Amino acid sequence: MELCVISSTTTINPFHSCRLGSRRLFQSDSSFLSRDGCSVLRFNGRLLKKPIKPLELSCAAKKIGGGGGVRRSAASTKAPPAVEPSVKEDKLPAELQVKETKAPNSSVKLSVEVPAVVCEDCYQRVLTEFMKMAKVPGFRPGKRVPENIIVGFVGRQYVLQATVESILKRTLPHAMESVTGKALKDSIQILSSFPEMEKAYSQLKTLSYEVVVDVVPELKWNPENGYKDMKVVVELGDEIDAKKACERQLRQKYKSLGALKIVTDRGLKVGDLAVIDISATTIDEDGATGEAIPDAESKGFHFDTEEGNRLLPGFLDSILGIQAGESKSFSLVFPDSWKQENLRGQRAQFTVDCKELFYRDLPTLDDSLADKLLPGCTTLKEVEETLTKRCQEMEQEAKEQATDNAILEQIRKMVEVEIPQSLFEEQGRQFYGARLLEIQGNMKLNEEQLASLSSQKAVNEFLETQRESITNIIKQNLAVGDIFKRENLEFSTDELVKEVENSITEFKKHKQEYDEERVKDQVQEILEGAKVLEWLKERAEIQYITR
Repeated sequence: MELCVISSTTTINPFHSCRLGSRRLFQSDSSFLSRDGCSVLRFNGRLLKKPIKPLELSCAAKKIGGGGGVRRSAASTKAPPAVEPSVKEDKLPAELQVKETKAPNSSVKLSVEVPAVVCEDCYQRVLTEFMKMAKVPGFRPGKRVPENIIVGFVGRQYVLQATVESILKRTLPHAMESVTGKALKDSIQILSSFPEMEKAYSQLKTLSYEVVVDVVPELKWNPENGYKDMKVVVELGDEIDAKKACERQLRQKYKSLGALKIVTDRGLKVGDLAVIDISATTIDEDGATGEAIPDAESKGFHFDTEEGNRLLPGFLDSILGIQAGESKSFSLVFPDSWKQENLRGQRAQFTVDCKELFYRDLPTLDDSLADKLLPGCTTLKEVEETLTKRCQEMEQEAKEQATDNAILEQIRKMVEVEIPQSLFEEQGRQFYGARLLEIQGNMKLNEEQLASLSSQKAVNEFLETQRESITNIIKQNLAVGDIFKRENLEFSTDELVKEVENSITEFKKHKQEYDEERVKDQVQEILEGAKVLEWLKERAEIQYITR
């Protein structure tokens, strides 16, 4: 007997990856990420760079039928059914009473009343199934068995449970008709307690239950069509400047040719490398020592004084002259531009212990070092020209990536939308799964470590700590998908075929398994996002400033 086993307050089909089948968490073997200004396709933990525009897109648009690409029929742009469409095949003997109420986070609550005649019909079907399966003494298999005998043979409680489950399975598709085309797949949650439903049915021979289902979120643009003529300010760090980057790379390569020697007769000066321990505590407004700052602490930190400007302003100047074995304490204030928001403007007391102090014994910089600095080069001029060309390409890529990020951030701020919980959890699990694969690839976790990181507790902690960033990315993705549809954007079949072929070629090259349909779906998402960014950049007024 095929009955729907649903426990109370349990989400139907939890942890499914969107649109790519019923893969569960951490079994998801593919996702698109954006890294270093390149679009990257991740399969089985391996990163494969793709020669297309960068955009970090989730499967959100696919789940709700957003986006387009090669022209699709209207039917294909609707949300996938949340319940299998068996309504037409199974007509109920009476109409259900369904009350629809709007609920938070783009969801709808359905209060369902099942008439007694429908419940009785389900009950008789359950009995018939038990008769087919049970071998009741004195009755040939498949023959009609009196109700009291089959109920006594199977057990009244089992029949009761099976009947309630049957009612739910049979009536749920009918109850969901009012949200057909809007409900998100795998987002149905039964709110009613299963024991209470059993009790109510056993007493009244009718059944009432409540379910909540996530629906396609409605985007509101503020201002309406504001994305069509955006004014975008792109901040560029001086670290991407090709000339400065070339100088840094050349200096790093040159320093790598020198030998480190211990400093014995002086204190720290610019150019040295020091091994230091750093500790820090906050300073309260009254000057009292506050709490430790874990993010500012480090043991055995290798501090290259030539890169001192990358640390907290004033840090290098405060420890110049320190000798091995000495300790220095000083106070600094974290600037308002500091990465960690909770530390911005915070005054802190630092203590630095110098463990070891080294200077570099560098060879003379001339053409004889060219091949060591950059294999294949014969002169310093050739080294500089080659590095400059590379850095110029990197600068352009970084500039494009920064532009894309600024545009995506701006359109995110223009949309108002309630994020369905199922969509948030799904997107978060996808990110966490990708991060776990990356950790596994870098660290080769053992089974115990992998089990710990794969636990539901670890996933929930990630979802909570990353709630804001996950929500922001979903909003970006929804905005991109909405623009694609609004502006009737499309890409050619040839583009899609070419990119799919390129991806498959990479998999074959690395002897990796792949699912061509999944590859096609995800390449399509990237192409859609790239088309939107291209369209937006053509119409935006973009200003570049250097931090």
